[in-house]
Amino acid sequence: MVPVSRVSGRALGSLLPDLRRLPGPVYAALGDAIVSLVLDGRIAPEARLPSERELADQLAISRATVTAAYDALRGQGFLASRTGAGSFVTVPPDARPRVSTLRWAPATPQHADEIDLTCAALPAPPGVLPNAIARAVEQLPVLAAGSGYDPMGLGPLRAAVAERYTTRGVATHADQILITNGSLHAFDLLLRLLVGPGDRVLTELPTYPGALDALRGNGARIVPVPLAPEGGWQVGQIQATLRQTSPRLAYLIPDYHNPTGALVHDQDRRDVLRAARQAGTTVIVDESFVELGYGSSARPAAALDGTVVSIGSLSKPVWGGLRLGWVRGSADLVRRLAVQRAATDVAGSALDQLVGTVLFAELDAITSRRRAELQPRRDALISALHTHLPQWQLQVPEGGLSVWVELDAPQCTPLTQVAAQHGVTLVPGSRFGVDGTLERFLRLPFALPTERLEEAVRRIAAAWQRLDHSGAPMRQLVVA
Repeated sequence: MVPVSRVSGRALGSLLPDLRRLPGPVYAALGDAIVSLVLDGRIAPEARLPSERELADQLAISRATVTAAYDALRGQGFLASRTGAGSFVTVPPDARPRVSTLRWAPATPQHADEIDLTCAALPAPPGVLPNAIARAVEQLPVLAAGSGYDPMGLGPLRAAVAERYTTRGVATHADQILITNGSLHAFDLLLRLLVGPGDRVLTELPTYPGALDALRGNGARIVPVPLAPEGGWQVGQIQATLRQTSPRLAYLIPDYHNPTGALVHDQDRRDVLRAARQAGTTVIVDESFVELGYGSSARPAAALDGTVVSIGSLSKPVWGGLRLGWVRGSADLVRRLAVQRAATDVAGSALDQLVGTVLFAELDAITSRRRAELQPRRDALISALHTHLPQWQLQVPEGGLSVWVELDAPQCTPLTQVAAQHGVTLVPGSRFGVDGTLERFLRLPFALPTERLEEAVRRIAAAWQRLDHSGAPMRQLVVA
């Protein structure tokens, strides 16, 4: 096994609780604490732990105590060791989530007033789409005179996307834009072109589940790096992972991260992008939520480093049913992607692209109304959580469509099951991680009206009270 990153004794010591205050033998407390850090997403799977001697010195305990803890972890399947190479974090196979498409299936409500919190997406803005479609249809006869096939996308829409980037401070020409069927389609096209089976791809932990599915589907080896507890990147850890593993790609969401809503600021972007260049890693930045910020903003990653490949879509600011996304990269990369795409779906819907071209002319007004609608919903959701579940912790998201909540017990999956009986459907935090981690976390979208969000929190609080936290095991093995 080759480690994807290394955790120093000092770094691990900073994450551990005071072991002497925990019940039972110190070695057992140390082992359980390390397992909790792994399953909570604080330590990435396959990370190399410090040597027994280094950790013993850091914690001021005997080496025999650390040896006993490591032996117990190996026995439980949470640690693998090889002479001369060190000890690596693992997760037992039965703890690893199975990929599922159930989140896209039509819901079967158990209650007439069931509240669905499984999807962070909005309905179409009232009146906008019919008007845009009517104007697009007026332009259709000219377009219909041709074949309708263009793997790169409709010229006027590519120009509109390019102009949007230029306005944001990233000088862009239409030949640097490829139109896709959403941002996930864009990411999958890039993976098919740039990644081979077994190639490493660095991601944040947590991250967008669709991206994890696409990575697994393309045979990539996921290299997760935990986010900082307060949100944003742990820059030093990302830099170290880039140096140690030289991943082929890095998939990052610095603009209102999904699912945490965190915004990565300019200097952290510069530092990570510099490290990626030095490692020979291509950075793909997902800007799906970039239009949904509620205050602070940062310079586009592509403005800081011209080699960054950006992907985005109209799904979040406008409507997910309008399958329009894009890739922004070098003109050469876009041409290569178009050639590859021609062998699969040939091209996107020309009519949808006409609609998208019309919408881009109105995008500022649409997104302004969206932000004005969403910020009060975000605030109402957070207020309800503080009132009904004050023991849960959260960071106020700077943008996006969801709040990332830390529960006071690792029981997210049981909560989703009990909450369904109370008429609320949820997605467990493990869906946003790898190998069964993040069982202590929950994503709560605020796309619904305020009164529905407040009612959802009341029901979730009632479900949480039904669970027996006093006897909860320190780790829950999760099937997402």
